[in-house]
Amino acid sequence: MYSLARPFLFHLDAERAHDLGLRSLELAYRTGMSPLLVRRPKPLPTKAFGLDFPNPVGCAAGLDKNGAHVDALLALGFGFVEVGTTTPRAQEGNAKPRMFRLPEHNAVINRLGFNNDGVDAMVRNVGKARRLRGLLGINIGKNKDTPNEDAARDYLYCLERVYPLADYITVNISSPNTAGLRELQEEQQLKQLVGTLREAQEKLGAQHGKRVPMLVKIAPDLSDEDIEACARVLGDLGVDGVIATNTTVDRLPIENHRMAREAGGLSGAPLYGKSTAVMRRLRARLPDHIPIIGVGGILSGADAAGKITAGAQLVQFYTGLIFRGPDLVAECVDAIRRRREGGQA
Repeated sequence: MYSLARPFLFHLDAERAHDLGLRSLELAYRTGMSPLLVRRPKPLPTKAFGLDFPNPVGCAAGLDKNGAHVDALLALGFGFVEVGTTTPRAQEGNAKPRMFRLPEHNAVINRLGFNNDGVDAMVRNVGKARRLRGLLGINIGKNKDTPNEDAARDYLYCLERVYPLADYITVNISSPNTAGLRELQEEQQLKQLVGTLREAQEKLGAQHGKRVPMLVKIAPDLSDEDIEACARVLGDLGVDGVIATNTTVDRLPIENHRMAREAGGLSGAPLYGKSTAVMRRLRARLPDHIPIIGVGGILSGADAAGKITAGAQLVQFYTGLIFRGPDLVAECVDAIRRRREGGQA
């Protein structure tokens, strides 16, 4: 059915199509029509971060920024859905237009800028979700007008509020669309921020009687030296997992495209090689017990299986959903299943 809807959606502005697509998925879920939209994959139990996932394929952060469509997305067959990025206060994000499709490359450029209704709205939305079919990750960030020296305050604020509701929490320090955010990946700043959050995580675990895993999401544009330093810090601090990677500011794969000069993060097929290479290097440097979620450029089952081969235990996608539709979920689960069984992905 998505093949019929896609030409109409692609005729609309990308952000408007995004909003309409989410509303349509929600309507399908509430009217019991979701099974007609997609073939749900057979279970493929996967354990990571001490959690049991029904399958290893997840919806990446950015699609459902306010956690308002958790059940509708899980109904597509995802083993887990990550919502956000959420910030302490609501913010509009960057000026429109701020999202651009590049169909020739199966890619998207976005400079949304953490547009969201704030963490309190996120908590209200997620609190209403039934969450019967998969796990929930919540992605947290800082407001754009919060200076980096005060960033920990914003992350702590969000961490404390989402902790009771999340199955895992992701610390987003890698979006290219909030000025200065990626500087928090620098070794000393990373050590200070993540160290502060790890202390809070353990205190919250004691307070709530459960330990919620905390992951860190990194950029694909790090140098080898930066990757090594990042792996050292995250390993020493004992984070529960890493998400590799966010979108890229590199335009080499699309240098001749008319939109190559548009500011923002590039996602989709052109990101696959770069994000997978960073993940592979990170896997070689991280302690074996720290799992990685591989994300970036997954548009086929073979892409998903390739991430697993490169060292990921779970995978996520968002842009792939735009170009391939919900059937990509089951395709990826099936490909990973075949890889596990020793067959061809």
